[in-house]
Amino acid sequence: MANELRNKLNDNTKYFRYNIKKLGFKIQSGDHPIVPIMLGDAQLAKNFADEMLKQGIYVISFSYPVVPKNQARIRVQISASHSKKQLDKAIRSFKKVGVELNII
Repeated sequence: MANELRNKLNDNTKYFRYNIKKLGFKIQSGDHPIVPIMLGDAQLAKNFADEMLKQGIYVISFSYPVVPKNQARIRVQISASHSKKQLDKAIRSFKKVGVELNII
């Protein structure tokens, strides 16, 4: 069971990271399930998180002093319990908000 969950987490993480990068978002490299989506501007990151919540997707914005100045980001945490349908909804929401806020 533990290997099954680990494999699903890895699959979900790769799937989400691949699709977010494909949309044009800048993310920090790596293969871990915590995915920092780099936006730079603190207010933009806050607005992005607020708009995502309106889409039914809860993400956290981080900005200075939690992270270095001009490295504000959205933090996404992928789980083995996420279904592809849920990941796809999140990816669609990232695309919608990214376009609306002129990020992608």
